[in-house]
This record gives sequence, C-alpha cells and structure tokens, in this order.
Amino acid sequence: MDMSKKMAAGITGFASMLWLGLTAAVAANQRRLVFNPTLEREVKSPRSSGHRTRPVVLRANDGTRLSGWLMTPTIPGPRPAVLYFGGRSEEVSWVVRDAGKLFPNMTVLAMNYRGYGESQGVPAEIHMIEDGCLLYDWLATRGQVDPHRIAVVGRSLGSGVAVQVAKERPAHSVVLITPYDSILAIAKRRFRVMPIEYMLQHRFESIKYAPSLKAPTYVLRAASDDVVPHTHTDLLVAKLGQLVADDVVPDSDHMNIPYLEATQDLIAGFLTRQFSQPVTPAAAAAVADAVANAEPPAEAIPTPADFDLATK
Repeated sequence: MDMSKKMAAGITGFASMLWLGLTAAVAANQRRLVFNPTLEREVKSPRSSGHRTRPVVLRANDGTRLSGWLMTPTIPGPRPAVLYFGGRSEEVSWVVRDAGKLFPNMTVLAMNYRGYGESQGVPAEIHMIEDGCLLYDWLATRGQVDPHRIAVVGRSLGSGVAVQVAKERPAHSVVLITPYDSILAIAKRRFRVMPIEYMLQHRFESIKYAPSLKAPTYVLRAASDDVVPHTHTDLLVAKLGQLVADDVVPDSDHMNIPYLEATQDLIAGFLTRQFSQPVTPAAAAAVADAVANAEPPAEAIPTPADFDLATK
C-alpha cells in the first residue's frame, strides 16, 4: 500500500472512531441534553396577588415526592382550573408570582418535574406523562375545582407533556407556548450525522398525538426563536385536531415569552373565553368517567426540607 492510501485509510479510521465516540457521548448524555433541571427557586417566597397560595407535596405512583404550589381564587365555589407544565430549564415558582395576571379567577396547580426545584427523582419522559396525569386527577378531585373546566398549559418542553396529558385526560382547553413537533426532530436537526433516532429515549413526539386532541388548542410562538424554529411549530400546528388560534407574540424570544405582559394577556383572555363556553354533554360524560376512575396521588405534608414558606 503506498503512502497516500495509508494516509487515507488512517484518516478514515480516525473519522470512524471520532464518529463512534461522539455517538456514544450523545447516547450517554442524552438526559442532560433533553433536561436541564433548575434546583434553585426563581422566586424565593412565591405568592399570588390574586389567589390563596399554599405549598403542595404529592407522591407519585412509585413514592417519589413532587413539590409545587396550589393557588385558589378568593372567590368561593368550584372554579375553572389550570395545570401548568414548565420548560427544559424551568423552575415554576415564577408561575405563582404571575398567576393573578396569567390565570385570573382560576385555580392553578404548578408542580416541578422530578429533579427540578424541591421535587425528588430523575426527569424522564415516561415519568413526566405519568405524573402529569396523576396531577390532573388530583386537581379534578379538589372541592374548589370545576372538573369540567380544567386546562393544561405547557411551555417549550412542557408543551410535549401537555399534549400527551390532554390526550389521556378530558382537558377542557390546551395552551402551547413555543411548541415543537418532536424533540426527536429537533435533535435530528442538531445532530445531523448521527443515528439519533436509535439513541434518543425521550422523544416527546407531540406530532403523533396532535390529531387526537379534542380540546380547543391555542398556540403561542416567539417572534424570534432559535431553540424551536417556526418550521417545527408549523408541522405540529398542521396536525392539531382543534386549533383555535396560532399567534406570534411581538418582541418575544424563546426565553422571555412567558413573562411578557402581552403573552400573559393573550393566555388569560383565551382561557377566560373558553371557560365561559357551555360544556357539551359528551364532554361532561367524559369528565364524569375520568373522575370516577381517577386514582389521584397521595398528598404528603410539606416539611421545612420541602418548603421554606408558610401557607397563606
């Protein structure tokens, strides 16, 4: 073999080893690529100006403790409710602070995923969906909640959780903030030369479930989004079974969109209008069946290790 062929063979071998090494690294670190848990609270002592606020600790099916906050309106009687799912790096205490603006006169449950905030465990798609359904069931059995009017709201990564929970439970309405077709599709775009479809466990393939959603769905996009390009949202929107509106929030990006007054006004307006609509007999029957078969998680008593704020 002449020198040029030896060099070519060496380069090919090195490239193959490099590709295999990169592939192994992506496979081994995929949890860190998909999830980026934030442990520290965004808001140190969260309170909602429009709600009674109390910390909640619930136990998942396997006993894992999930921590978050329940906000109930000061107006008595069963109220519409919202179940919120956060983004990849999001700790949800900020939702408590902004709930009066975002979700006026609505009961709100905002819980941190496993491994986020004060929640125990390790994040994984299968757990997020299972836990999300349990949280929905728990919320639906609260005395201050109208079980016929529960919306699910998901931001970024959480949009994939919201879509799957809405598929499994009779959600009244759905709000998706910067949603995507699938994490798999975004990963394939980022890692073009790797067999990502054979490696990725946490796929969040919202596009597969979108056609089966029966709840009216509202999509909000960032004006500038380098995390979820609009092309990925376009593909999801084209498949949604009950799309009501698809809006772009001016002067927004992927990170600041939920905090903007314009975003919060749009969400509050959409949910208020949806909750004012009469519940159809078919929807009422679906809710009655879901509540009858629900096995909500056990509520644990918060301890100082879980929360450092007093119940309001």
